[in-house]
Amino acid sequence: MLFIFREIFIGKIMISYIKGSLEIIGDGFIVVECGGIGYRMMISGKFLEKLPGIHSDIKVYTYMAVREDDISLFGFYSTEEMEVFKILLGVSGVGPKVALSLLSALTVNELRLAVISDDVKSISKANGIGAKGASRIILELKDKLKMEDMLDAAYEENVSTAGSVTMDIRNDVITALTALGYTGMEAAKAVNKVKNASDMDEETLLKEALKLLYTMM
Repeated sequence: MLFIFREIFIGKIMISYIKGSLEIIGDGFIVVECGGIGYRMMISGKFLEKLPGIHSDIKVYTYMAVREDDISLFGFYSTEEMEVFKILLGVSGVGPKVALSLLSALTVNELRLAVISDDVKSISKANGIGAKGASRIILELKDKLKMEDMLDAAYEENVSTAGSVTMDIRNDVITALTALGYTGMEAAKAVNKVKNASDMDEETLLKEALKLLYTMM
């Protein structure tokens, strides 16, 4: 099994991914053995949920954080998760640990949805992030993430027949639900789970979404 260096820069080596055997699953980290060397990588809680069994072959996308007194390796289950992690590092006051905390509390699509809907409450669920920090993250991510990409992916999870509902009706219902105290994420998920939503008007869709929210509580 070969350890492949995919990107090389003058003065340092950048590791894009590691393929090897998953040997250790720890609290927020994994160790992947490749070429007789065990590589310890910090990972998100969402990645932890996707891990195969011990000794399984695995491919992990990586980001190396280099500081004067430390070199840390972070692992991701997809290039998308890794790219969002790097975008988060560009937000004021967000370092690798906070970025990983965000990706542990929210999936990539949930994070997009929280940004679109100004959902401070959901982003504040991440360890180390308060309401003020969440507001700043939302503001900066709206500039750093492409809005069209967020709109395409934000509603991807938990979608049923609501996909055929017009965007205006869906957005109006989500707005109404958030006015009732639900987070943007909770509202969007409920609307997307309503069956036969394409046959409903705004009032009916709102009632059905509320029923789902009551059962989800």
